[in-house]
Amino acid sequence: MSESELTRLSFDQLTPDLRALLAPRVERLGYLGEFYSVAGHQPEVLAHFYRFTEALKDALPWRLTEVVALTVAARAGNAYERVQHERLALKLGMDAVTARALTRGEAEAAAGLDSAEKAAARLAREMVDSLGQTAADALSELAESTDEEIAVGCALLAGRYLAHAAISNAFGLLPPVDSPFAQPAGADA
Repeated sequence: MSESELTRLSFDQLTPDLRALLAPRVERLGYLGEFYSVAGHQPEVLAHFYRFTEALKDALPWRLTEVVALTVAARAGNAYERVQHERLALKLGMDAVTARALTRGEAEAAAGLDSAEKAAARLAREMVDSLGQTAADALSELAESTDEEIAVGCALLAGRYLAHAAISNAFGLLPPVDSPFAQPAGADA
């Protein structure tokens, strides 16, 4: 993937309202993030996208959020988001074997996932693979193992990460850091 020639804005080049919104995130992470530095060309839209993301994180348990994020990012080829969520999932307490299974598309065999998390991974896969057209059964399965509120939240979250993947891939974004699962040169994958 090659990087687009779109100008990357610095934090100081963002609009004052967007800087105020993103300041806590930048302080926590220590950097703006390339997605925000490019999408900052549309500050109002980016602010809504950010708020949508944060609202979904608040609406769902962190494990379901990471299951969906890792599944969509890996399946849609969004290395930029996948690496960030690999690191976040591990930081939040997901074991490495489970996180790796999600990035490999092996959720069904992952002993570290419960039935709801496996259903959320299936929904996320269907959202990517068919753009939601074959996701009804997975959505129903997730609603049965959790509730409709969680199932709808996971569908919205999968759509959000699918949009992020398309945008990030169009921008040519590369991960800002190495994957915690990166193999040394010459090592078996």
